[in-house]
Amino acid sequence: MYAVPDLTGRTAVVTGANSGTGKEAARRLAGAGAQVVLAVRTPAKGERARTEILAEHPGARIQVRRIDLADLASVEAFADGLIADRAPLDLLLNNAGVMAPPARMTTTDGFELQFGSNFLGPFALTVRLLPLLLAAPAARVATMSSGTANYGRIHFDDLQWERRRYSPNLSYAQSKLADLMLTRQLADIAAERGWNLLSTGAHPGYTRTNLQTAGASLGRDRPKRSLLNSFTVLPSQLPEQGAEPLLYAAADPGAVPGGYYGPGGRFGLVGPTAPARITRRALDPAANARLWATAEQLTGVSLPAAVS
Repeated sequence: MYAVPDLTGRTAVVTGANSGTGKEAARRLAGAGAQVVLAVRTPAKGERARTEILAEHPGARIQVRRIDLADLASVEAFADGLIADRAPLDLLLNNAGVMAPPARMTTTDGFELQFGSNFLGPFALTVRLLPLLLAAPAARVATMSSGTANYGRIHFDDLQWERRRYSPNLSYAQSKLADLMLTRQLADIAAERGWNLLSTGAHPGYTRTNLQTAGASLGRDRPKRSLLNSFTVLPSQLPEQGAEPLLYAAADPGAVPGGYYGPGGRFGLVGPTAPARITRRALDPAANARLWATAEQLTGVSLPAAVS
């Protein structure tokens, strides 16, 4: 099992920290000495996760704060709450997401749910928290992508799936490709501006969590499996292993700017963490910059003057 380096004195925010890879990442970060903010949509679930982590690490410093990445006002309120504390932020783990709802749904702000929750929400959160991140001595932003990014396409003319027939799986792939492009563009911006900030990406391979069924069940009376969670013959792993690429991206001294990490075993679905192949669509600086600019326009959130 991957050993997280000592993080005593560091502060980490983990989105989607009440279950799956998010809870496992939060548990391991707390065990390594970090003060951890569980950023969750449902505080009661976050409190249960906090209780479980404290049972294993009684001395851990853990707090629960609410955020809904499908609501930009909630993202702003969460960020404002942290900024009001005036404490540097060392680690931001953009982990939360929704996968493959069967019908096109929208966020509070009218964006297609997967693009809004998986990309625009984390984008807005990351940019709003930049002042706190840049106040830390060596901050990191680790963003969870997916192997589906390899077949994702960014349809700049129809990002919200309003013109084309909605596809749960292709929409998910677009959102996770966008996350990988966010990782790369933030790394480029940090290099250009001389920021001491490391932007990295990760994917969990085929990790068994409620992500596979929760999204596919949205709008339905009972759980339903989707194409993305039906490959039972493929090798899979538990969140304890699936969280490790994200933990490596967030904390390991060997992680590099714009680096992308995932399981290094069979088909890239299971196994110890290793560098993952980055699809060429995320290696196009012009496309990455265009997506960043589009996200600024859509969210109304841009680089603050104080850190630009």
